[in-house]
Amino acid sequence: MRRLFPVTDQTVATDLGGRPLGGSGGGGGTPGAPDVRGDRDAPGNREWSLDELADAYAYPEPAPEPAPVGPQPGAGAPRPWLRANMVSTLDGAAHHDGRSQGISTATDMRIFGTLRGLADVVVVGAETVRLEGYRPARARAEFAERRAAAGQAPAPTIAVVTASLDLDFSLPLFASPQAPTLILTGASAAPDRVAAAEKAGARVVVAGDGVGVEPARVVRALGELGHTRLLTEGGPRLLGQFVAAEVLDELCLTLSPMLVAGDAQRIAGGPSVPVPRRFALVSLLEEDGFLFGRYGRV
Repeated sequence: MRRLFPVTDQTVATDLGGRPLGGSGGGGGTPGAPDVRGDRDAPGNREWSLDELADAYAYPEPAPEPAPVGPQPGAGAPRPWLRANMVSTLDGAAHHDGRSQGISTATDMRIFGTLRGLADVVVVGAETVRLEGYRPARARAEFAERRAAAGQAPAPTIAVVTASLDLDFSLPLFASPQAPTLILTGASAAPDRVAAAEKAGARVVVAGDGVGVEPARVVRALGELGHTRLLTEGGPRLLGQFVAAEVLDELCLTLSPMLVAGDAQRIAGGPSVPVPRRFALVSLLEEDGFLFGRYGRV
């Protein structure tokens, strides 16, 4: 990781070494600009520390919830900020052979770990838990001081969104987390599965009136538990629900310079929204052709 370029009205697209993208060989960019494949030993071409990444991806200061009409529980509490972290290939695939690891890179995983190190809770869909083999989030010494100063637990809590509760509760995610794993489901979820989750040590949180959850209630329920820095890692179906409900505040997207073809899902699935949601580019990182973009809701 070499440099971060905050985006302003005056900035041009650049790589992490400070060189405008496009080069002098044509194809756009700034005329006469150096080739982006320049000297990788030049000043600034170095791997960022985790502290620098954490500063670059810091959550905004929590803002208070808008004043409700009439008395409501939790009024005036900080509004949760929901961030998503996803990876996509050039042709729009969110995974290869069912897993995201094949289209990722070591730097992508450092950013992945940093985003987890900043979050209160990691929200993930049950299918992603099954496919990716989710384990409990672990406390990391590199983020201990930062988390303590922010009043956070040593490690983020994992929150699994599921309608069926079709999960193996003997897995470490449920059997040996640092903090009880949250299960977010609907009020009509099967009682025997709810009982099995609670027996395993998970905490079941109702965030919908039917079998499944309502995305806005997921955000609100987590906020009522004191979690204001929310991170979702998908999968595509869950992210699509957050997008459709207009509760996603930020998207951290790794664009992988790979083509996989096939029929892999995009990063967000489900019904399309009536009007496309506009997000603004906040910052952009580049390394070895991978682009690490951060986008905020306009």
